[in-house]
Amino acid sequence: MPNVIVTGSSRGIGLAIAKRFAHGGCNVAFNCIVNKNKMDAAIDELQRSDRLKVKLYGEAADVSDFHKARAFIGNAEAVIGNIDILVNNAGIEYFGLFQDMDPQRWERVMGVNFFSALNCCHAVIPGMVARKHGVIINISSVWGQAGASCEAVYAASKGALEAFTRSLAKELGPSGIRVNAAAFGAIDTDMNERLSMEEKNAFARSTALMRLGTAREAAELVWFMASDAASYMAGEVVNLSGGL
Repeated sequence: MPNVIVTGSSRGIGLAIAKRFAHGGCNVAFNCIVNKNKMDAAIDELQRSDRLKVKLYGEAADVSDFHKARAFIGNAEAVIGNIDILVNNAGIEYFGLFQDMDPQRWERVMGVNFFSALNCCHAVIPGMVARKHGVIINISSVWGQAGASCEAVYAASKGALEAFTRSLAKELGPSGIRVNAAAFGAIDTDMNERLSMEEKNAFARSTALMRLGTAREAAELVWFMASDAASYMAGEVVNLSGGL
């Protein structure tokens, strides 16, 4: 039974990913910064299911902080066991002109979107190397490849995450550890709630499939990438955007 950590898993794509692994028979550690009530409610709902015989753990911890990330992962391992799969999903955005951002805001975006992945990887890699087994999946965005007006720092953080993914895959592949990234595009999540219905419809029409994707569809891709069905996948950035 694999043991999984999903950061930023109190809502949206992260919550869908954590639930998918739990329903797939994995022990799962949830994480959030501010939405602890939502995270706890999701864990309680899963624990009430008679069909699920898995260990679940949740902790509110800011994994963009190196020491807090290490403490969270240590606490999670004490409950669910050695980590087999790490999903770095924690992320925030800022929508607006770069010239209107202050250094504290862009440092925060880079911290949550990029440095949190570095922190969590640094904590789990020694154990994975010792066991010669592990999967790391970083959650990115198509804007990390294409760039995005009014989301310059967000796009930069995701571009950095993708470069880190490709490099770490080469570093850890000889130890039997697969590192990949899933880059999402037109997914209907809380992060897009700032859009009006008209803007959402226009966003949907910009895809080949003429609709927004769902968090469940995003979670299914991550489930596949973590599975043995993707055992020859390493250093890849897989886009899921409906043909955006």
